[in-house]
Formats: sequence, structure tokens, C-alpha cells
Amino acid sequence: METPYPKPISPTQTRIGWIGIGVMGAAMASHLLSAGYSLTIYARTPSKASSLLSQGAHLADSPHQLARQSDVVFTMVGNPQDVNQIVLQPNGILSTLNPGAVIVDHTSSSPSLARQIYASAREKGCWSVDAPVSGGDIGAREGKLAIFAGGERPVVEWLTPLLDLMGRVTYMGEAGCGQSCKIGNQIMVGANLTGLSEGFVFAEKAGLELSKYMEAIRGGGAGSMAMELFGRRMIERDFKPGGFVEYMVKDLGMGVDVVKEEEDERVVVLPGAALCKQLFSSMVANGDGKLGTQGLITVVERINGK
Repeated sequence: METPYPKPISPTQTRIGWIGIGVMGAAMASHLLSAGYSLTIYARTPSKASSLLSQGAHLADSPHQLARQSDVVFTMVGNPQDVNQIVLQPNGILSTLNPGAVIVDHTSSSPSLARQIYASAREKGCWSVDAPVSGGDIGAREGKLAIFAGGERPVVEWLTPLLDLMGRVTYMGEAGCGQSCKIGNQIMVGANLTGLSEGFVFAEKAGLELSKYMEAIRGGGAGSMAMELFGRRMIERDFKPGGFVEYMVKDLGMGVDVVKEEEDERVVVLPGAALCKQLFSSMVANGDGKLGTQGLITVVERINGK
């Protein structure tokens, strides 16, 4: 049983592989199992796979073993270096992926790497889609992620039965466009989190009760999805990660840092994003890189002597 592109996807026939079962990845993969799909996972730390295995997933010994027996391989790992290692290097996914199979990279990674993976996949008669997500751990658990897809439109449409289980997919354009959209998303999220943090610190210094303050402003111009996702967590000092601070530094860095020489025309001056990156970087320097991004409020508090 197999369904390489463009054979229609079916829960009873399509073989799915998944690499990356952290906070986000495990929740996303569980939706595929709940829908009846056969799922094979690879985990560098097999003990972390116990929950998915109890739901019926199978465990592969290596990425290339997983790829050999999959029609669609999803990746949701930490950074572009991990993606490069798992996909492009010897014994990576592409070394054994069958013609017609599709790689879907949910990692927040670089647009240039997404284009490189796409070109390498096509050389092997395979396909790739860069499809980073937004919505945090709550969106992942509830299947309500925003998914930004780059690649060939027909391939993205073919993947819709799978992607719809995890959230709402928007086709953004050619390979790399999904990653560019995610970087832009993070620039806006970073600005929202900075505003939330400063607003709460100001309100507290002014003697306002923070829950009442948030309730008063959430329906006006200050209201935002960032407030709905992170406002209550900030107030309650809940800094458990939906997305790690260190990953936000990585994402913002792909927007504000110097890119490869052949892509100079893509460089944009982003002073606000650069400031946000500095604030999040200070959290990493203080040992808080594994906190959730809502922990940014602690930086503003420290600046104000709290």
C-alpha cells in the first residue's frame, strides 16, 4: 500500500513518516494518528516517543529507514542546521526517498535552504513543501495552526487532507515562500509580545489590576491574537514553552541578519525586529532560552528594576 504523488491520499494506504516530536511536533502528529493514518516516527531520544507509540505509531531506527517506507515525510525540528542534516546529508531523508514521495518541512527554517531542498528533491523525482506554522502549543493541540506553504501548488493541494487535520493552510508561492511568510509572522509576533510586555509592566506600575486591565483593552485596538494566546500566561507567570525563546531569536535573526551574498536584494532594514531580537537574546544570555516567548515580560521588568 502506497500513494506517491499524485495518487490520492488515503488513511488506509498513505504511509506517513514524522521526524521531530517536541512540544509542537508530537501534538501535530497525534492528529494524523487520530484520523487513522499509518505513522512511522523517528526520535533521537526514543523514550520521548512513548505517547505516540501508545496511539499506534511505529518507530524507525533512522531517518533514511523512515523515508524508505513513507509516501509523505514531515519534519518539525529545531533549526536549519537540523533540517540540513536530516534531509540533505548522507543517510538523510533524500538518500532513500522513493520517486513521487513528498517532504513537508514544518520547521521554521531559512528560505534559501527550502529552495535547496526543493531542487534536490526534484532531482530525485520527489517533491518538497516548506510549511512552517504559527499558533503555538495551543494551536498544535487543537488542530488550529496557521500553516504557510511554499512549493508547487498542486502538491500543496494534494497534501490538504493531511494539513487540514493540523490547521488552516495558505499557499504562499514557490519554494521558500512559506519560510519567508513565517519570518514575517515572527517579526509581527515579536512586536506584539514587546507591546504586551511593556503594557503590562506600565499598567502594574500605574497601580492597575492586570486581569481587569487586559479585559478592558482586549476588545479595542490593543486586542490581538498574541494577547489571547499569551496575555493570561504573562499575568499568571506561566512561562512554559509553546515556542522556545531561543527559536524566536533564530527566526528573527533570519529576518534581520546578513544573508548569503547572492541574495543581497532580499535584505531589508528592520529596526523594530532588530530590537526585539536583542530583547529575546538577553533572555538567552540570562539562561532563559528554553522559556516560552511570553517570558519576554521578564526582560522589561528587569529593565525597570523589578
